[in-house]
Amino acid sequence: MPMTVVATRNALPRCRGFLASCMLEAAPGLYVAPRLSAAVRGRIWAVLSDWFNPQSDAGYVMIWADGAQPTGVSIQTLGEPPVDLVDYDGVILARRPPLGEEEGQE
Repeated sequence: MPMTVVATRNALPRCRGFLASCMLEAAPGLYVAPRLSAAVRGRIWAVLSDWFNPQSDAGYVMIWADGAQPTGVSIQTLGEPPVDLVDYDGVILARRPPLGEEEGQE
């Protein structure tokens, strides 16, 4: 049962309340559980997926230890994360747009 982390962005209050009921909110929008089984993790993700509105500005990233992956972690996302998650030769990297190319900047 590996450590699981969920980071939220602009989450609905009911999603935040749900996550707080099954995980520790270590910081605003950041939830952790040191021993979460794969079955419970899957049910949590199913609830978040069911409640997720693709037109909203909300975003969820779930990360957990996974020895089967080259990086040792697996990642699931809902919504647009503030960075692009890129698989580069089996290593997951976070890529940000170059300065000046971000939304709203010219």
